[in-house]
Amino acid sequence: MTGKNWHTIRLTQIKLKCMVPQHVMTTLTSVMEKLRFKGFDTEFRWIPEGFCAGKGSCYQPGDLEILKTYRFEENTDPADMCILYLIRVKESGLTGYSLDAYGVYSNHDDEEGYDNFIRMIPEKDHQEQLLFEL
Repeated sequence: MTGKNWHTIRLTQIKLKCMVPQHVMTTLTSVMEKLRFKGFDTEFRWIPEGFCAGKGSCYQPGDLEILKTYRFEENTDPADMCILYLIRVKESGLTGYSLDAYGVYSNHDDEEGYDNFIRMIPEKDHQEQLLFEL
């Protein structure tokens, strides 16, 4: 291989490497800030009657869909271990989130009830979803 060909190949490899997006660590705070900026800052709070957003609006799993799930596993602080669900009300389009700390920092009085409820909410663009209870 001549010097010119090797140099061309090496430049191509460098350009291709630069085109590949690098993995960027995302924090819970940065994701929540982006959601707030997009107007998706309604918190869906779980009570045994369903997910409530604001005053008087409660929804059942069939009324909702999970648009995206973010999982955070912070190495520096176990208290930051949580899952953030981006949720939309099918009928109205209201979009917000539910935050679920897991492990010893679980933040629901009835963790099993929350887990079973969230499993029943269909995920957008999933063809088949297995439903089961703990």
